[in-house]
Amino acid sequence: MPFEILDREFLNNRILDYLISLTILLIGFIAIHPVQNILFKSLKRLAQRTKTTIDDTLLQLSEKAAIPLLYLATLYLAFDNLNLHPILRQNFDVILMIIATIITIKLISKISEYLLRLYLSSQTNPTLTQSFKSIMPAIRVVLWVVGGIFLLDNLGFDISALVASLGIGGVAIALASQGLLRDLFSYFSILLDRPFELGDFIIVDNYMGTVEHIGIKTTRIKSLDGEELVISNADLTESRLRNFKRMEQRRIAFKIGVVYQTIPEQLQAIPSIIREIIESVEGVTFDRVHFSDYGDFSLNYEIVYLVDSNDYNFYMDVQQQINLAVFQAFSDRGIEFAYPTQVSYIQSSS
Repeated sequence: MPFEILDREFLNNRILDYLISLTILLIGFIAIHPVQNILFKSLKRLAQRTKTTIDDTLLQLSEKAAIPLLYLATLYLAFDNLNLHPILRQNFDVILMIIATIITIKLISKISEYLLRLYLSSQTNPTLTQSFKSIMPAIRVVLWVVGGIFLLDNLGFDISALVASLGIGGVAIALASQGLLRDLFSYFSILLDRPFELGDFIIVDNYMGTVEHIGIKTTRIKSLDGEELVISNADLTESRLRNFKRMEQRRIAFKIGVVYQTIPEQLQAIPSIIREIIESVEGVTFDRVHFSDYGDFSLNYEIVYLVDSNDYNFYMDVQQQINLAVFQAFSDRGIEFAYPTQVSYIQSSS
């Protein structure tokens, strides 16, 4: 009988079992392409209707990983129907598991890289873009470590002892590299919190300069004198830092003094003179001017105005213009600036 041939065994499997496995393999491989053409093309048409390109890219990345995973699933279903030798079965399962894990980790890594790159492109911080290449290797290492542990666990290995040993080793490494880890966490704090960026003029304690490079361990600042200052990231995050790049307006307060011999009419005219001078300067907002106090040798006026810029050179140009104009106005009106003087009174013996 023809059907009796199907019941004959070969290598512990009936010929019928081989035919069923071959049928599953052929149907699976043939069905993958229509699934790819119909399902993914339909999803792509839906994604094209949206305004964002995120779904298009994620769908494209998923398609590249889904097709190999479908082939692996077909192989597993086809050979699962056969009664294989235990060693052959174990090796087959191990190979499929390794390949599936590698494909999945690569997919997660690409999606993470794309989402991180998308986030960085929406930011205006050049430091984040600069640090992208240094962040991604660390993320890949974490993904591969987690994937490796997942793979070993599914292959039947006892990972509890491995995790415990990694924990003890991690503690030892952390204690040995405590300073480096502190700077590393400070580096990520600078990237995320953004207290300063490249090109910002900052003051840290007694040091000041322009930020030129933000590294994983240190930040380099070019001082006003020209030398390069190298400060650890931990010191920067733990210090009181002044960032002049973020200053939209610079508040200027200064004093001038006139001699005590100045007549009352001149004292009353000084505030309006100074106010007129400051209001005539472009890029400056007048705040106030007052006869503030009686000094040891001068009558003092306090002047306050706002410079609508964070450029230090512009501020100095404005201050110079105001000083020259005040000097000229006082000279025209006979008002004398005060300077340190000492008067001695001598009493005659008669």
